[in-house]
Amino acid sequence: MAAKSSVIKRSEPAAPASGKAPSKPVAVPRSPHGNEDAGFDRLIYERVRLGIMSALAMNEQLTFNELKSLFDVSDGNLSAHARKLEEAGYVVCTKSFEARRPKSEYRITQVGKKALLRYLEHIEAVIKATRRA
Repeated sequence: MAAKSSVIKRSEPAAPASGKAPSKPVAVPRSPHGNEDAGFDRLIYERVRLGIMSALAMNEQLTFNELKSLFDVSDGNLSAHARKLEEAGYVVCTKSFEARRPKSEYRITQVGKKALLRYLEHIEAVIKATRRA
């Protein structure tokens, strides 16, 4: 005996009660830099990395422990995120010793500041477009 196959058919959503036909989809605004995805930096998008970049943009420098306490993450998690930002050239880390204990201090670079501003401009454009819709 052959196994029965059940197929669920999905109907199209009904038109809104107002009687209006659904409007066309609205595209996400293009970046003012020409490339539609240029403003959306996926490296910065992640919560902890965006937090690191924002905190460093507001402070001349922050230590590893200060960043760790700001975002309530583990040493390994923060280290991995900071390393990715370092590899991209967005932040620099200076390592030293204080009272025989290692001390890592992070600063945002000019490249990092520009990348953060591009990202924020892109997000602001999306927010404005969404509010106009």
